[in-house]
Amino acid sequence: MFGIFDKITEFFKELLIGGIQTNLEDMFIDINDKVGTIATDVGQTPMGWNSDVFSFIKSINDSVIIPIAGLVITAILCIELINVVMQRNNMHDTDTFEFFKYVIKMWIAVWLVSHAFEFSMAVFDVAQNLVQKAAGVINTSATVSPDEILAMVDTLKEKEIGELLMILVETSLVKIAIQVVSLVIMLVVYGRMFEIYVYASVSAIPFATMGNREWGQIGSNYIKGLFALGLQGLFLMVCLGIYAVLIKTIQIENIHQGIFSVLGYSLLLGLMMLKSGTLAKSVMNSH
Repeated sequence: MFGIFDKITEFFKELLIGGIQTNLEDMFIDINDKVGTIATDVGQTPMGWNSDVFSFIKSINDSVIIPIAGLVITAILCIELINVVMQRNNMHDTDTFEFFKYVIKMWIAVWLVSHAFEFSMAVFDVAQNLVQKAAGVINTSATVSPDEILAMVDTLKEKEIGELLMILVETSLVKIAIQVVSLVIMLVVYGRMFEIYVYASVSAIPFATMGNREWGQIGSNYIKGLFALGLQGLFLMVCLGIYAVLIKTIQIENIHQGIFSVLGYSLLLGLMMLKSGTLAKSVMNSH
């Protein structure tokens, strides 16, 4: 009789340990797969991330935004010309050099508007270079090997069924939480790319305002926002590097501590991903 109970107990223990092992493998695979793909997505230029969307945004810029920017720059140049005339006592105090400067300013303003989209893309080419260099520095892998997971599972064989059941519930809840964090990470990375496309689609309008002293702050703030979006990619890579180092410091001997350490680091990664855009704008003084 006692042999039968021992076999039943052993069966349930193996069943619970198998469920715990599956949860642990899924936990690490979910977050590590997401971490592994982020570096690739963050390092993509707008054209490389999705060429179809890029073509659509460029066509919007060429056919819709540039004509509007043309109206804006025409109005600003007219205001500038009126100011030049008024400052010279209604042309009584003629200064040819002032009109020469006006023509140069007009040419530069028109050139900036016609090349605003290319300038915006150049910012993200520079940002991609920064991200790729950061990826080369971040050489610590966040991946937990199968041997480490097996070592963690081996410590469970001496535990009772009640404790194993509690650990199974813990790992199941943490697994769900990490899946949510993985979704948040994906939304942050994809949301940044959406923001880049939206920003770049209207680049000609803020560039049209840069020739005027009063309106020029619109263009200046827009450029700060562009660089902030580029800098956000670098911040995302820094967050991933910190996460990779922290994951490697987890002590797997204590499974309870290990599980909740992974959860804590994953939640911290998700939180910092969400704050990366705000941090980048704060650094660039963009609002």
